[in-house]
Amino acid sequence: MAVRDITLGQYYPGESCIHRLDPRVKIICTLIYLISLFVVQSFTVFGLCIVMLAIVIILSRIPFRFISKGLKPIMLLIVFTMIINLLFTTTGDILAQLGPVKITRDGIYRACFMGLRLVLLIFGSSLLTLTTKPIELTDGLEKLLAPLAKIGLPAHELAMMMTIALRFIPTLLDETDKIMKAQTARGADFENGSIKEKAKALVPLLVPLFVSAFRIAGDLAMAMEARCYHGGAGRTRMHQMKMAKGDAIAFAVIIVYFALVILSRNLSLLIDPQAARAFLLSL
Repeated sequence: MAVRDITLGQYYPGESCIHRLDPRVKIICTLIYLISLFVVQSFTVFGLCIVMLAIVIILSRIPFRFISKGLKPIMLLIVFTMIINLLFTTTGDILAQLGPVKITRDGIYRACFMGLRLVLLIFGSSLLTLTTKPIELTDGLEKLLAPLAKIGLPAHELAMMMTIALRFIPTLLDETDKIMKAQTARGADFENGSIKEKAKALVPLLVPLFVSAFRIAGDLAMAMEARCYHGGAGRTRMHQMKMAKGDAIAFAVIIVYFALVILSRNLSLLIDPQAARAFLLSL
């Protein structure tokens, strides 16, 4: 896995209808989509989520190969989650058993279900940053958090911190890649050996990475001070955010989609007694 495979925080330039949407609409639609993934309780309804995601990917004109690269860095986490659900789900028909470890039909179902949910979560969240410029993301978050400023919440500062964190993910990844290549040229081995040896090999990587991160943070702070940055008070914008027809259509589509997900879940609970029993037990 290459460090460059992490797509979270990166922006993919484009002129698609998804890129042109208001950032506030994209943030809200992304949140609704992510919430819907936790509402779904069956693979049948997951089909609706996959169709919705596929339509957005096609409209965004971002190559699927580029989006799928974001799965590589967390593939170990996905596999680990699936194994945990496979081994610790003891309900259902037993398909295989080795001592106290049992593999059941429900365990396989739940492992695949959680794996698919994580994949869709990564794709859905990655599309937000891939189709939204960092400055637009900041302005959108600030506008959405503006009502909370009346109760003393620093909306602008929170939006700025979140956007800076996302913005500097690719920068730190590039820095990590450079340090890894430099350490490899000096004889460091990050691939082979036991877990203990790999952990020791990370020490010459983490120390210069932290130093570089503090240096970048210091340069950014000095640049902001040199430009007399004082937060959101009295700050003007070159481009004002305005809702367009496409934004209204996108918002209507996501509301209809979420309603269909809720309706499909309720229908599955009414039709399938086992699903209803599992839902009640989960409450």
